[in-house]
Amino acid sequence: MAGHGTTFTDPLGDPFGAADVITATTDEQGIVTGWSAGARRLFGYWPGDVVGRPAAELLAEDVQAVGDSLTGRQSWSGQVAVRHQDGRRVVGELLAHRRVTQNGSDWLLVWGTARGPRPPGDGIPVQWCFDQAPCCLAIFDADLRYVRANADEERVVALTTDQLRGMRVGESVPDPECEKIERAMRRVVDTGERQYLEIYLRVPGESREHAWAIHLAPLNDPGGRLCGVCFAAQDTTEQYEARQRLLLLNEAGTRIGTSLDMALTAQQLVDLAVPRIADFASVDLLTSLDAGGEPPPAPVAGPVTMRRTAQLSILQGTPESALGLGEAATYPESSPPAEWLAMRPTTYRMTDPALARWADHEPAQFARLRDAGTHSVMVVPLRARGTPLGVAVFIRHRSLKPFERDDLLLAEEITTRTAVCIDNARRYTRERTIAVTLQRSLLPQRLAEQTALEVASLYLPASTQAGVGGDWFDVIPLSGARVALVIGDVVGHGIQASATMGRLRTAVHTLADIDLPPDELLTHLDDLVIRLSAEAPADSDPQATGDIGATCLYAVYDPVSRHCALARAGHFPPAVLGPDGTVDFLDLPAGPPLGLGNLPFETAEVELPEGSTLALYTDGLIKRRDRDVEEGLDALRHALAQPASSLQATCDTILDATLRRRSDDDIALLLARTRALPADQVATWDVPSEPAAVAQTRKNALNQLTAWGLEELALVTELVVSELVTNAIRYGQPPIQLRLIHDRSLICEVSDNSSTAPHLRRARVHDEGGRGLLLVAHLTQRWGTRYARLSKTIWADQDLPDS
Repeated sequence: MAGHGTTFTDPLGDPFGAADVITATTDEQGIVTGWSAGARRLFGYWPGDVVGRPAAELLAEDVQAVGDSLTGRQSWSGQVAVRHQDGRRVVGELLAHRRVTQNGSDWLLVWGTARGPRPPGDGIPVQWCFDQAPCCLAIFDADLRYVRANADEERVVALTTDQLRGMRVGESVPDPECEKIERAMRRVVDTGERQYLEIYLRVPGESREHAWAIHLAPLNDPGGRLCGVCFAAQDTTEQYEARQRLLLLNEAGTRIGTSLDMALTAQQLVDLAVPRIADFASVDLLTSLDAGGEPPPAPVAGPVTMRRTAQLSILQGTPESALGLGEAATYPESSPPAEWLAMRPTTYRMTDPALARWADHEPAQFARLRDAGTHSVMVVPLRARGTPLGVAVFIRHRSLKPFERDDLLLAEEITTRTAVCIDNARRYTRERTIAVTLQRSLLPQRLAEQTALEVASLYLPASTQAGVGGDWFDVIPLSGARVALVIGDVVGHGIQASATMGRLRTAVHTLADIDLPPDELLTHLDDLVIRLSAEAPADSDPQATGDIGATCLYAVYDPVSRHCALARAGHFPPAVLGPDGTVDFLDLPAGPPLGLGNLPFETAEVELPEGSTLALYTDGLIKRRDRDVEEGLDALRHALAQPASSLQATCDTILDATLRRRSDDDIALLLARTRALPADQVATWDVPSEPAAVAQTRKNALNQLTAWGLEELALVTELVVSELVTNAIRYGQPPIQLRLIHDRSLICEVSDNSSTAPHLRRARVHDEGGRGLLLVAHLTQRWGTRYARLSKTIWADQDLPDS
């Protein structure tokens, strides 16, 4: 650094004994880069004469010797001769010191570093420095007693040096923190090492605590013997409080908004604020936000109703508040709480006229504040995206310091963050409410009544943060007293998953109505999922875009044969509890998830003894982040085998065993205990493929109705049997079979080995035929056709007469 020498002047002369310093600078190559005024006066060169020239040109002696002396050194000093501008030699002491600069390094050259003896008055400035230093200084002896203190130390402790002499630091400032200072001073005496500590204490004459940075160092005599301790303290309250505000803001970013729950988010704000900002804090939210409702547009007109969503006090029982947690209050438009929604963040003293108006509107609340000793109030409205959500109130009564501008800025910052998080939680709550409502409306409100199975179900939505998923289940009565069981899971969460689930459930009902086998039904469902994926708009919500995926398990149980046909598409296999109490998972072909396309599904058929229990479930029941899937399956196996008073109780047992905490995914569970139709409720006849057999077939059917006590249905049954058997003989292929089933309805089935599809047609006036199926459709409650691989069955149901 090139610079001018600095000379201290004083009315008393030069008490510091300092002289004008002669300096110059060069770069690492020895080129002069700076030339001081003192150098100009001594050597006669102006800066323009030497800057940019090699410094060696100014020397009047062996240049190589000086260069060798500098090689590899950080600094060097010695006597050199410099050529004056007028040609004479100037001999003197030179200090060369290498410095680190922003651009690398350079050399500082200082002329005349050899000094004579110090002036006699040298001790006077040292005393001045001690007394007038801009920090607290003190000297303690080896017994940690005051020896000397400067003016700042005397001011802070409100005692003079003479009064302090002989005292300990804890006697001058009776604060528990002083024990830390004395322990640190003792370590200095014992170890001879410097100590540093930061403390927070209140000194005499101050109404609040201050932060102090304290340095302690050993005081040694010329012989190196420790004589005492040097003490230096700096008031760092402003820096400390600024650092605490930054830490609080950083903590707010990690602690506030960790949940999508509005009340919890508001509570996180007051937990952070008390006691670090205020002695009491509360958050009131507009009641229109309940259940995720929309906030009113700004400005809010008319009376406003707000709910006390969160509050916290340093005092037990929050005596400052007249409202309990969760209670709501309505405020007139002209009241301060209503006006605060539209105001900027504000601080008040208890004597402010605005708070007097608050006392007029809410005397009970104001009285509680006054009784608590409140002296300062800070109000910050909660706004998100320009819309008012509520008000946060901060109060001080035990802390003597009133709210200041820095407190207001800090409270505004963390309240703004909280408002955004609350609004996000509100939006999520609204979407979740819609999704839950949609999903529950799409799930079966009650399971269909039928005879083949005793069923029980359980559905549990995902945790709040995960969002509603797309799990579903259903029980669908089929022809021939059979029942279809279906369970599925749409990938993803939210409204889109619920809507997709609804479309798939409707499609399953439609496909089940035409009695498709399980593998064919899943194939059609796979095509539907592919089509839904293709229809998804590219500019929709990210959760709605991309491929739609789902898993599904479809089963059909026949109580007559006790056979169950099943197929699965990427779904976990069902568990079966046998009548003997053993639990097994069915070994079914693992079909691909729905939506992949061009991959086959396979149907497997098993015989289930009467009293077996099928357990169909979604992956949320057994999959968890903290355990393996096999552990979940084992828990399900064990819980299913436990005795229970009912199937619904078994559902609860399984849930308790497999779910230790709230799941991140939906859970659907469907239990079905099999029943078998007694043999005397089913009658079957083989029918010869000739018209003459129709009469005997009708007779057989009527005799069976008499045996069942269903004579009231004889006329219609006779017509139905006659028409269906005649059509099978005329248009079908043998073998032909008639079956009557006495269940919740009377079921008449005629099977043949033809795949020809019957259809209704309207006969003309003079047609001799064509009215048979029309009569069947008119006289029965339900009718239809189902197909097997090599045959078809036409069936018709009649409701049983009231008993």
